[in-house]
Amino acid sequence: MSDVVEKTLTALPSLLSLDSHPGSAKLSSTSKLGNLIRGITELTSKHEEEKLIQRELLSIKEQVSSPNTTMMKELMVRTIYCEMLGYEASFSYIHAIKLAQQGTVLEKRVGYLAVSLFLNESHELLLLLVNTVLKDLQSTNLIEVCMALTVVSQMFPKDMIPAILPLVEEKLSHPKEIIRRKAVLALYKFYLIAPNQVQHIHNKFRKALCDKDPGVMTASLHIYLQMIQENPEGYKDLTASFVTILKQVVGGKLPMDFNYHSVPAPWLQIQLLRILSLLGRNDQSTSEVMYEVLDESLRRAEMNHNITYAILYECVRCIYTIQPKSDLLEKAAKCIGNFVLSPKINLKYLGYQYSFSGTPLKI
Repeated sequence: MSDVVEKTLTALPSLLSLDSHPGSAKLSSTSKLGNLIRGITELTSKHEEEKLIQRELLSIKEQVSSPNTTMMKELMVRTIYCEMLGYEASFSYIHAIKLAQQGTVLEKRVGYLAVSLFLNESHELLLLLVNTVLKDLQSTNLIEVCMALTVVSQMFPKDMIPAILPLVEEKLSHPKEIIRRKAVLALYKFYLIAPNQVQHIHNKFRKALCDKDPGVMTASLHIYLQMIQENPEGYKDLTASFVTILKQVVGGKLPMDFNYHSVPAPWLQIQLLRILSLLGRNDQSTSEVMYEVLDESLRRAEMNHNITYAILYECVRCIYTIQPKSDLLEKAAKCIGNFVLSPKINLKYLGYQYSFSGTPLKI
């Protein structure tokens, strides 16, 4: 059996708590999920796989329909696996919702996971989950609140947003940073599908931007990038705040958890650079505020890893988008030259594309 399958079998119990015995590190040899995965990997044709999955789904359907079923959690995980392979199991959708509504915390976790994978925002069964989400958002159990916010940030009926919006807003002031972060992501989802319904809480977005937890602040940047793309003039006053945040990131002030291959929060840097390029376009005074941090970003992002190439590229895009400064333009041109001379085909392509067109690709 391949290493990938072995690692999957090892990880599933701890992720989904399928094994009732504490300390178990692997799916037991009698686990039906384990047997299903092993059986599929041993098949030699798609036809054999289809026959095996159809038998499995028929067995699951019979068991979930039984009033005495005590293994709903494992049955749902097996159904998820079948759906991930491309086989429809629509009979299980209502049972996933029931598991999220009535199960223990671990069962609710699997139920919410199944619902988020099975349904989409327009699915009629999703309305049955609204009351469950409302109840869990008011729970004193942090895990239940997190699960509710997670499913809300992934999919939620547009028409039902007003029913839960006050509860999600309230979570922006929660003492636990993970709750605040998930609340921000939920509001970002609301902004994408119904922007008019969250216009009144823009001040709370600003509070999230200044949150003491870097994770909450990072989550708020998703909203700001979207809003600034639509109306850059309305957020010019936040330029200094974005510059300050970028200085702290580049200077390694964030926790080590945000680093990637020793690069300080690279995806955060990229997002901030994109925001700055939008704010500085055709605005001399705003551009002048960011010259220093762009210079620092170029200096620190050495060409030694794919992620630093991405940062350098965003720096170059930003420098050529905002009002120009001669020494920054020279450094950006040198960076483009390094792209062109690179033995890496992708970097060479980016460098040539920029050299010939003068317009950077939007990645």
